[in-house]
Amino acid sequence: MISGIGVDIVKNQRFESWIGDRRRLERYFSPSEIEWCLSQREGAAASLAARFAAREAFGKAMGTGIRGFALLDIRVHRDDAGKPAIELSGAALERFEQMGGGRIHLSLAHERDFAVAMVVIEEVVVH
Repeated sequence: MISGIGVDIVKNQRFESWIGDRRRLERYFSPSEIEWCLSQREGAAASLAARFAAREAFGKAMGTGIRGFALLDIRVHRDDAGKPAIELSGAALERFEQMGGGRIHLSLAHERDFAVAMVVIEEVVVH
């Protein structure tokens, strides 16, 4: 059963100025996210925007917004097939588990001007 859905859209241009500001990037993104996004060259801002949108969408799917945990507690990575996934740590993981946990599904997309993320939280049903 689905327990939460969140969607967020971000303007890519907002992240253009972040590319050269390592300290700002480190406030919101893990080292592996930063390295991967910056390796995308001309797509770096869109990749950063999509990952930022994923954090906001996760908060919306939780029904709490980003309260009680840091954006750094949410890391977006890609599995072996290239599918985006969310990994939680710290207070975000604790809150997620307190709310019943489950599976987190993530979809990312970006075009020239915007990046969008959708998060679906699915309860784990044990039969």
